[in-house]
Amino acid sequence: MQLHHIPFDTTDWSSLPREEKSAQAGQAFWRTRQLGDVRVRMVEYTPGYVSDHWCTKGHILLCLSGELHTELEDGRRFTLTPGMSYQVADSAEPHRSSAPQGATLFIVD
Repeated sequence: MQLHHIPFDTTDWSSLPREEKSAQAGQAFWRTRQLGDVRVRMVEYTPGYVSDHWCTKGHILLCLSGELHTELEDGRRFTLTPGMSYQVADSAEPHRSSAPQGATLFIVD
């Protein structure tokens, strides 16, 4: 990731529009900033959220609240709790997530 041509700025995440995204179950809400080639998001998953796809996008993801369950296509499973993160490269390991009790995440990709 290269961070070029991004002037210093602050973000009041509560002031950004909240967009609902598709899910197999539950709901996902994104607040997004696009900074050149870098997308930065605050994502909220409602209790019972289950992803509707395998994701191949690379991310750096930090769990702020709740609990995130992530499954890799090869069968490995991981659980993130507040203060934990994961990192994965583009097209490296397809993954999908769920949040039985809900979760709030900060994601850079």
